[in-house]
Amino acid sequence: MSNVKLAVIYYSSTGTNHKLAAWAEAGAKEAGAEVKVLKVPELAPQTAIDSNPAWKAHLEATKDVPEVTLNDLEWADAIIFSVPTRFGNVPAQMKQFLDTTGGLWFQGKLANKVVSAMASASNSHGGQEATILSLYTTMYHWGAIVAAPGYTDQSSFEAGGNPYGTSVTADQDGNLKENVEAAVKHQAKRTVTVAESIKKGMQ
Repeated sequence: MSNVKLAVIYYSSTGTNHKLAAWAEAGAKEAGAEVKVLKVPELAPQTAIDSNPAWKAHLEATKDVPEVTLNDLEWADAIIFSVPTRFGNVPAQMKQFLDTTGGLWFQGKLANKVVSAMASASNSHGGQEATILSLYTTMYHWGAIVAAPGYTDQSSFEAGGNPYGTSVTADQDGNLKENVEAAVKHQAKRTVTVAESIKKGMQ
């Protein structure tokens, strides 16, 4: 694969989705894509961040990760999102960024982007599927093409079997309960493969 530009856009308070984003980056690079890993801006008040040592430490550890811009969306052929669930929905930080994309949408610049999503929660039925599906709703409005992993690889079953996108359960100490690295990498490679096909077909 070549010439596919992938943006991996994530929000992570204590590190789980940053880890998923890094695995997605690795998988996509193995597939030959050019990859940018980007975070959405943190909106939480400093008092909330300071009250959670893990949150504060992760924010400091990832201070050099560039924040996503609208130019990154325009640049990308494909986008993978990685988010924690917030009451079965995307976190406000990600929603705030998505809500700024109206201008690009109006100009048709988000149509035919190939997108895929991953999610995490602190328990196995904590809203991961609903979060991914709610994010995809925005993508349908964009006119994007959703590249869900489905059950296209054995790793999906080993990671818990979420066909909408890889999801993981992280305990209070940040330990992942499922082994999802292979599934994340497969999802990234699949996203790149679909994007390459779309890109070639439109040339």
